[in-house]
Amino acid sequence: MKPTLHFSRAEFAARIDKTRQAMEKSGVDLLIVSDPSNMAWLTGYDGWSFYVHQAVVLPVDGDPLWFGRSQDANGAKRTVWMTGEQIESYADHYVQSTERHPMEVLAEIIGRRGWGKRRIGTEMDNYYFSAKAYEVLQTGLPNAAFRDATYLVNWQRAVKSPQELDYMEKAARIVERMHARIFEVIEPGLRKNALVAEILHAGALGTDEIGGDYAAIVPLLPSGPDAAAPHLTWDDRPLKSGEGTFFEIAGCYRRYHCPLSRTVFLGKPPHHFVEAEKAVLEGMEAGLAEARPGRTCEDIAKAFFAVLARHGIAKDNRTGYSIGLSYPPDWGERTMSLRGGDTTELQPGMTFHFMSGIWLDDWGFETTESIVITDGAPCCLASVPRKLFVKD
Repeated sequence: MKPTLHFSRAEFAARIDKTRQAMEKSGVDLLIVSDPSNMAWLTGYDGWSFYVHQAVVLPVDGDPLWFGRSQDANGAKRTVWMTGEQIESYADHYVQSTERHPMEVLAEIIGRRGWGKRRIGTEMDNYYFSAKAYEVLQTGLPNAAFRDATYLVNWQRAVKSPQELDYMEKAARIVERMHARIFEVIEPGLRKNALVAEILHAGALGTDEIGGDYAAIVPLLPSGPDAAAPHLTWDDRPLKSGEGTFFEIAGCYRRYHCPLSRTVFLGKPPHHFVEAEKAVLEGMEAGLAEARPGRTCEDIAKAFFAVLARHGIAKDNRTGYSIGLSYPPDWGERTMSLRGGDTTELQPGMTFHFMSGIWLDDWGFETTESIVITDGAPCCLASVPRKLFVKD
């Protein structure tokens, strides 16, 4: 069976080589990767199976191994570049059992393949790797030396390839359609859930040329005083005149994301909304001016925060993060952050969600951009007017 691959074998080989160099620097001989984004980046694996234990195991020599639930092995055969002998699975009675654990099987496989005495790196601080999984692995591999390899693969993904950037640009075309649909249908009295149905439909429908994938985060769209909380989703209450709603959504294509936020006010916006728009847009321009090779993540943040301070607005959270390939529950890459203290040097091909949202005690405002660092000025992936949208 020939798998469907969205990248060339040469690109996968380059990713493996890059990761192995990082493993060598970290003193790791065998890497167990449980983050589905990292699994996909290394092998191409794509499936909604991250709610059970699974992994890609990368030795310093030889092809990586895919490990997962038996019924998901057929998905691996259809999406990874490795051959059949590199696909291993565990029986279904291991799933969510209190009597046995899938990592018992993985430990046996590692021992059988002669890797039982290696220095094994695991993603310790990861949504998908549990304390129990680590405990079982340690018990099953008593002669191994375990090391924390959290984010080791994530950092190798920081600079995007031309193919990755192409997928993110396609995701940008999708999020443009999503925002256009929001403004087309939004009105007082429309129930939030009905509006979300339109957003999800537009995201999946995509464009005339491409279809959309599911985003790693559901639409976030709090209104009025609730917009003080950035991560509320929706309910079935109707939208009200005299309230602002920000929409934090993303287009997604082949698991690559382009997040983009805009704020819509129904009716005449009050003075503080107009002033917030002015401050945020001015701050974004200042931040984008710093988004060049050789500058740092904190340079973007400091420029943005300085403008907000001049307008009397305090923002005590980061103003952006690295983006790209992701699975739920987060479309960030969990590496670079646009905030003070992050001195990571910017390089061409890095991609960020410039999250210039502000959330105060009883209202919030978001206008954001997904950007690519280039040899010169940054490229904003999506083309949606950067303004407060107003609709009577």
